[in-house]
Amino acid sequence: MKSWMISFSVAAAALICSGVQAAGDATAGEGKIAVCLACHGPNGNSLVPIFPKLAGQRAQYIYKELTDFKKGDRKNDQMSPQVLPLNDQDFQDIAAYYSTQQQAPGATADAAVAELGERIYRGGNPAVGVPACSGCHGPKGMGIGAAKFPRIAGQQAQYVDSTLKGFRAETRTNDPNGMMRGVANRMSDQEIAAVSQYVQGLTQQ
Repeated sequence: MKSWMISFSVAAAALICSGVQAAGDATAGEGKIAVCLACHGPNGNSLVPIFPKLAGQRAQYIYKELTDFKKGDRKNDQMSPQVLPLNDQDFQDIAAYYSTQQQAPGATADAAVAELGERIYRGGNPAVGVPACSGCHGPKGMGIGAAKFPRIAGQQAQYVDSTLKGFRAETRTNDPNGMMRGVANRMSDQEIAAVSQYVQGLTQQ
């Protein structure tokens, strides 16, 4: 277990060193998001818990995911058709726009569940080789732009839960070096639910 966690840390460090920042025009991006509003809400603050908040998200991460949808590396019945007419500059502009928006506070976490989530987020679960989430997403859940590690603070708990389960089931496979699949494969439903509740309650801007 310890060797896997060391390998995970090395892979994370390599991604940070090799990150390339996406450039875009936020003003132009605002004019390109009309189709996004139905799912992701005003200014990227989704009102539907199954859809992620994009407001305040790292531009590099949004750009990567949009690119992955278009390449087919990430598949989603709603998103995959939406990106087909868009080009690389559109992706950069949309990413820039959402990254400049203010995220609305997340719903109050279920305190009883979030207690376990905080332990895993900050310290992992060494018994089964789950590393601390904070190692890649930061102590306050703000992510690391250069490495394309997303902000997860304040994210919808239901979306986080379904995303982790997607990595675990390998229905989502666009995580670099299989990092998230390696983590989620070692997590129980209870642990996934707890971490999801905890990050939803993180509201640090």
